[in-house]
Amino acid sequence: MRRIFFTGLFLCLISGLAFGQEPADALRYSYLTGQGGTARNQALGGAGASLGGEFTSLFLNPAGLGFYRTSEFVVTPMVRANSNNANYLGENSNATKSKFTLSTTGFIMPTSGNRGNVRNVTVGFGINRVADFNNSISYSAFNNQSSYAEQYLEQLTNNNVTNPDDAAQNFPFGASQALNTYLIDTVLDQNGQVVGYQTFANPNLGNGLLQSMSMQTSGGITDASLGVGVNLLDKWYFGGSLSLPILRYERNSIYGESDPTSTMPNFNFFNAIESLKTTGVGVNGKFGVIYSPEPKVRIGLAFYTPTFYQLTDLYNMTIVADMKGYGDQGPHQMSSTDLNDGQLLRSRYNMTTPLRAILSGTYFISTGEEVQQQKGFVTADVEYVDYSKAAFHSASNDESYKTYYSSINTLMDQMYGKAINARVGAELKFNLFMVRFGGAYYGNPYQTESANTMKASGGVGYRNKGFFLDLAYTYAHQKDVDYPYVLQDKPNNPAFLNNKGSYITLTAGFKLQQ
Repeated sequence: MRRIFFTGLFLCLISGLAFGQEPADALRYSYLTGQGGTARNQALGGAGASLGGEFTSLFLNPAGLGFYRTSEFVVTPMVRANSNNANYLGENSNATKSKFTLSTTGFIMPTSGNRGNVRNVTVGFGINRVADFNNSISYSAFNNQSSYAEQYLEQLTNNNVTNPDDAAQNFPFGASQALNTYLIDTVLDQNGQVVGYQTFANPNLGNGLLQSMSMQTSGGITDASLGVGVNLLDKWYFGGSLSLPILRYERNSIYGESDPTSTMPNFNFFNAIESLKTTGVGVNGKFGVIYSPEPKVRIGLAFYTPTFYQLTDLYNMTIVADMKGYGDQGPHQMSSTDLNDGQLLRSRYNMTTPLRAILSGTYFISTGEEVQQQKGFVTADVEYVDYSKAAFHSASNDESYKTYYSSINTLMDQMYGKAINARVGAELKFNLFMVRFGGAYYGNPYQTESANTMKASGGVGYRNKGFFLDLAYTYAHQKDVDYPYVLQDKPNNPAFLNNKGSYITLTAGFKLQQ
């Protein structure tokens, strides 16, 4: 999900102190749209929390491990291609990006023989790509209402900064760079006293500003999971897993404004160049149950605990401004490292994602009770998530950080809300070959904005003598918004994003007889 900035909160709540986190970070790591899973699971729209006997059970509902009778090893490469269309102030732009990744891979080891009511116990270990951040967006348009630079004026006003020396030093990740590159400047009264600040990137001084944004993101979240499933009397199946999600997110963006008509007296162009790298690891648990009242019917229920992350951000901002010789000849450049002892902004913090609950059902088309007699099935999941329950937590005892994170958490309660996600899939079996199709809908996580993700998928499978090969194609369409900046006293214009993603997933597996 894209960034939504709220000026006044994120441009330094406290003079001299900068924070890098924002609500969109928590949403990005919580809004998981089923990008992982084997090719079979992907072809089924990501559904299958009640299916069982499928490697994705380890990550979807570990109770499904209890259906295994033989050991299994799978490997799943995946190729993803993204195409983004952005509409900003009526202008359309496009960007594309492709990436190869290794998704669901691991092994399953069931026990053999009966132990009273316990038919078997199965252990599984594997990795799963649950989020992919590789993406590219760009947009541009003329704006005659506002400028990105005005947020720096608000920053100084909100912090009651009247001393220019303080303005030039105390905001190394914001207004100080703008002031030192002459993008903003002081306003003096007739006695030479500072009475405020102004920016020369002012659309009212010319024919409007040409604004542009280009952003490249990469990384993802990969779960390493260890799970156990238990089969009781071939009726009840219980399971649990422990997952360690490994997170890496990188963002590099260039926001620019220029005066293409050369009508502004002291402004030619400026660029705000931003880089962010987030790394960390988390922990969560998944618990589930599947009940099979008869061979053709399975009902599943799964709960995911919140994921507890410990994360580290490395952040840098650079401003390059050409003011047509105002203040000094030539373009002016300043980086946040110039005002921060040569160091990137380093933030270490904790974050929790919301818990999740899934209700699922599967109906088998069969002529008998044996797996070999199954002709296919239909399976569906309904998932509940409350995105407002995502939260940041300070990793130190500094009260300033605690206050800041408390403010973000309060804001997320207002921005995000509850959502229902639905997935459905079906498989038809023709001896050694299978045909599958599915779809999914991931609901709007916002309270005041509109966004959702829809997926359609299909695939084929082959199984023979302990070897299986599955291929899936998934088409995903996501609607979202991106605000390049937000001001307190002017209309704020979002870029409306339409992301179209294509996924090709291939899973090769081997059954190992015991």
